Amino acid sequence: MKLGPREAARYFARPEPQRTGILIYGPDAMRVALRRQEMIAALLGPGAEEEMRLSRLPAGDLRRDPALLLDALKARGFFPGARAVLVDDAGEAQAEPILAALADWAEGDAQIVVTAGQLKPTSKLRKAFEGHRNAYAAAIYDDPPTRDEIERVLARAGLRDVPRPVMGDLEALARTLDPGDFRQTMDKLALYKIGDHAPLSSVDIAACAPASTEADLDDILDVVADGRAGEIGPVLRRLKAQGVQPVGLCIGASRHFRALYTVAADPGGAAKGIARMRPPVFGPRRDRMLRQAQHWGASRLEQALTILTETDLTLRSAGQRAPDMALVERALIRLAMLAARPARGA
Repeated sequence: MKLGPREAARYFARPEPQRTGILIYGPDAMRVALRRQEMIAALLGPGAEEEMRLSRLPAGDLRRDPALLLDALKARGFFPGARAVLVDDAGEAQAEPILAALADWAEGDAQIVVTAGQLKPTSKLRKAFEGHRNAYAAAIYDDPPTRDEIERVLARAGLRDVPRPVMGDLEALARTLDPGDFRQTMDKLALYKIGDHAPLSSVDIAACAPASTEADLDDILDVVADGRAGEIGPVLRRLKAQGVQPVGLCIGASRHFRALYTVAADPGGAAKGIARMRPPVFGPRRDRMLRQAQHWGASRLEQALTILTETDLTLRSAGQRAPDMALVERALIRLAMLAARPARGA
């Protein structure tokens, strides 16, 4: 039988021990592995491997010895409880022994759990599980996790007091991270909140979310956007000593001001604009970007992007002879002076 996304999520959380088996497949190996891990943990409970109630069969071994799967299904251990046989990373080469095990399965045998990559509708494995009366086939897509799935991840991490606006931040974060990275971030949040009984906040998320690759540029971008021209030189020297290149600095500045323009130009206002940003921003950085976007306004941000575009073209020009970092510094000073001017109508 085929499981839709919602039915599959429910089954992974509460699997049925009496089922013959399940095929979990999809193009993203990480997502498939996480779903398989969740399902087996819920089916077998803790200590399954130590009690030998879980048998793992690599697909390659099964190809060399087709009888391995059937033997593992029928084997009886010393410990009571549900049993399962896991065949990881199966393909059409393993279809025959898996189909034979499905046909020979009897009540009391271990449940067959098979994972695979992307399978065509004509796949023997897929057709066998989809057409079986007591087995399931679940396709895992690259869709972002639902709110229910996020709440289950939070519950497993011990995070329960989550205000509604903060849950919106978590949903945005879940859409930008791989499932494994998101779960690791939730575990990190749980450790971060040990002994802290205050509700989860956006500042907490910002402290634990994976660092941006642009973190080294944040200081100079905030100095420029806030109009603090006198601080540009010292910060630039520090960044240069760290190996930051002029072209990379120009690209980072362009990206920052383009993001500010997107926020400032949003028809619903800057607050709605920053809520729509992808990847999302949290905590103090979000507050700074919102304040900067409101201070600059869309018109001045257009001028800033023009300055940065001209600088980028000059840096890439074969005919220019001025030092690259000096060109970038001049552009940043122009931007800081532009920020210091009062907005029109102010």
